[in-house]
Amino acid sequence: MKRKLAGRNEGVPSARSAAMLSEVFPTTAVDAGALGFVLSRLPRTSSAILWIQDRLSQKEAGRPYLPGLGAQRPILRVDVTRPVDVLWAMEDGLRCKGLCAVIGEIWGDPPALSFTATKRLALRAEAGQVPCWLIRRASSPDLSAARDRWRVASVPSAPHPDDAKAPGDPRWRVELFRSRQSRPGEWLARYDSASDRVHFTAPLRDGAVAEGDGTLGQRAAG
Repeated sequence: MKRKLAGRNEGVPSARSAAMLSEVFPTTAVDAGALGFVLSRLPRTSSAILWIQDRLSQKEAGRPYLPGLGAQRPILRVDVTRPVDVLWAMEDGLRCKGLCAVIGEIWGDPPALSFTATKRLALRAEAGQVPCWLIRRASSPDLSAARDRWRVASVPSAPHPDDAKAPGDPRWRVELFRSRQSRPGEWLARYDSASDRVHFTAPLRDGAVAEGDGTLGQRAAG
């Protein structure tokens, strides 16, 4: 099948997340790529990240291997049992302006994750000027006060510039399906580790991943 590039999308979102609540729905519930995408969009700072998981998220998706993240900032990990405890810890963390960001992982659609709960997180993030990301695994995109809502799927990494057999920069297929500040759209996102930037490329119409380095039609953000 002949591959065709989609037209260049306008309104590519900024690579660095603002101080607001954003939600991420991994296309495959246990895909760790959603976490990589979130980490790539955090502000450039040495401040700590508060990262909270509920019991089912940890059981089904696993705990993050912190040494393998290569993060230059401290990560404070909190494991809790119930989704309501994740929400409580996130809201409490958003009161601390010394944090770089607050990340929470919740499995499924628990009653505690209501519109009111997301509204509280959204208002707290904006009041405290701390970016807040909620990763919702095995969840449906029901009513929420999140300012940005994403679907994220891992795709093969970009070619390594020095070793054809080694993985290169990570890439994701991302869809911003709801936003209050950017135009919704779909992109192939690539994290450039050398420049610490995320690049968004118009995806291929047939759903395949571009050959080569994936930079055709590329627009840099961040």
